[in-house]
Amino acid sequence: ISKHETKDSITGEDDIDLLETTPRVHSASGSPNRQSEKSLRSHCLSYVRYIAIPTSMRYDLAFALCCCKSFLGSDDVEGGDFYSLLEVDRDASGDEIKRAYKRQSLQMHPDKLAQKGKVVTEEDQERFTRMKEAYEILSDPHKRETYDAIGERGMKWLDEPFSIDPQELAHNFAKSSALDRSKIFGIFVAIAVAVFLLPILICLHVDGIFGPKASWFAVLTPLWIWDAFILFYHSRVIMMGPINRPEHIPVEEWVDPLPMKKRVFSLVRFILIIVFEVFATLRLDDITGWTWSVVFIPLYIWEATTLYKKFPLARMRIVTVEDLETALGKPFAEFSQAEKELISKRYSVVPSTNSPEFEAAQKIKTRARQDMVKSGFRIIFVLLLVAEVDFNMDWSWWL
Repeated sequence: ISKHETKDSITGEDDIDLLETTPRVHSASGSPNRQSEKSLRSHCLSYVRYIAIPTSMRYDLAFALCCCKSFLGSDDVEGGDFYSLLEVDRDASGDEIKRAYKRQSLQMHPDKLAQKGKVVTEEDQERFTRMKEAYEILSDPHKRETYDAIGERGMKWLDEPFSIDPQELAHNFAKSSALDRSKIFGIFVAIAVAVFLLPILICLHVDGIFGPKASWFAVLTPLWIWDAFILFYHSRVIMMGPINRPEHIPVEEWVDPLPMKKRVFSLVRFILIIVFEVFATLRLDDITGWTWSVVFIPLYIWEATTLYKKFPLARMRIVTVEDLETALGKPFAEFSQAEKELISKRYSVVPSTNSPEFEAAQKIKTRARQDMVKSGFRIIFVLLLVAEVDFNMDWSWWL
């Protein structure tokens, strides 16, 4: 192993060298013991990958492990872990996982069981469904890395935060190690300091505690640190590139859940907030003589981008497949690709009014309308504030 520790085992080239140099394991009779040999090689490969993978672990996973490990507990899920369901090693390649899925499907698919004359039970159905779920997770490199880091229970909590049982969290936290509990305590202390430090510094500066020469740029140091962290996060999201298509999803059905256009748009919106903060600080320090109406220009643009993003969702038209078939006079399967693209631009298509998709679309539409109302109130507030400070309207601050 030591000969390979300084090499890049992730490329796979050293894996081959290691397999060739791994000694064969023999049984008591002197013949090669294939099972023991396979186990030894698997452990060797796992060790080499172990010393290489942590250096490339995603930052979000490292943060989740640091913050949430004490709450996750053990990942003993009924039905076995995903690797055991597919009967592959944890260091199996994508092709090995794909072949294992096909092999297991031939053995576990309800139709195959029925052809063999076996009565298909509900347990068989659940076992096949769970095996298929295991393949969907392990065939996607992004999901697989998440699963390897936080397990199935952790992934479920990330996807459905409200499914978390508070009693289970408390139980896992109580059983966790002192180190993990100390991390959580340290994180809560850091958050409390970050939340309360900035307003405390602002109040002290306004009261003149720091003296007449203190600048707002120095007082707002915690804010600049916070902005730097968020800016780093946005840059990392853009630099990670397009999300790879999972093998089980056809090319024509794959849609990047986080397109580059959306990532850049989010970055631009955050930069507008930073520009406003810098303008306001320059104005408070009397470095510039701009009026407050000019200082708030980045905020006006930010609110305009909010309306631009929410307006199409707020006026989204939700139609069912039946409505489209009635309007065009033919089954949905016979729609041309051009017709489907035109429909997708103008409508949100759902199977029926009783489907979960319809409920989800309605929630998105309602939330967008609420966000537009909130944005409208913020705009009115800013306009009144600017009128008071720039033009001395002599209005009551309660107004």
